[in-house]
Amino acid sequence: MSLFDCIVVGGGPAGLTAGLYLARGKQNTLLLEKHVFGGQIALTHLVENYPGFPDGISGIDLSDKFRLQAERFGLKIKQDGAISISKEEGLFKVKTQSADLFAKAVILTVGSNPRKLGVPGEAEFLNRGVSYCATCDGALFDGLDIAVVGGGDSAAQESLFLTRFAKKLYLIHRREQMRAQPTLRERVLANKKIEFLPNKVVTQVVGDNAMTGLILEDTKTGEKSHLPVEGLFVFIGLEPNTWFLKGFIELDERGYIVTNERLQTSVEGVFAAGDCRKGASGQVAIAVGEGCKAALEAQHYLQDLAQCGKS
Repeated sequence: MSLFDCIVVGGGPAGLTAGLYLARGKQNTLLLEKHVFGGQIALTHLVENYPGFPDGISGIDLSDKFRLQAERFGLKIKQDGAISISKEEGLFKVKTQSADLFAKAVILTVGSNPRKLGVPGEAEFLNRGVSYCATCDGALFDGLDIAVVGGGDSAAQESLFLTRFAKKLYLIHRREQMRAQPTLRERVLANKKIEFLPNKVVTQVVGDNAMTGLILEDTKTGEKSHLPVEGLFVFIGLEPNTWFLKGFIELDERGYIVTNERLQTSVEGVFAAGDCRKGASGQVAIAVGEGCKAALEAQHYLQDLAQCGKS
């Protein structure tokens, strides 16, 4: 039986930080990550607001540094994803796609995935014009007219990155003003390649073999219009990767994990941190802090278990 002191599910900033602290604390710890280490941050072109990097750092480079530092202290890493968690005879059984693993404690840092628009044509034209990752697909639209949907920091940052390739970029937002930080908002509005389209929503993605345009609706007048573009990048928020936790721990109505101030979930011995947690900020610095705190709380829990075993 593969038994660990703690299994960390998810390899984003919160998970890698938790793994670092646990491994450095001499806890036998395994981290599971199904896809890319770093999670959403690994898909970000430039991280400018993480302390210690005055000139900014690419998301993939920052993720690599997190991982290498954790591994240096002995963190075990397995490229695999959890599909269920249960408790059996005092241990947590983490079932993955390839094995059944057991641990005395679990930290959930499963992060989130890009939220979809949910409009006709979006799924049909995925990878044929529709994308959720500027770093991955931006170069495919070199010299073309494209659109970005969103009004937050991610939409602003990725729009600025995409102007390296796009001939023209339309930034579509359902409200009058973007929610992005003032600095990012100013950069977007000052960029000559970007045209801001406020009070608009996408109602349909159109095309033939590939995407050729969008149907937009004015949120104030209801008027519809056609926007000829060959690419669409969607940055409208995230949805937590908690589908496999339903029925095991308490989730809120949106699927986020409910925790207390100590990052404890509704199941004793299971902790949560980062973007999968209710109240998450979406900021890498806070995810790192939560990963640290979850690891310290898990260590206290493991110490109490050990003391109970001795008594």
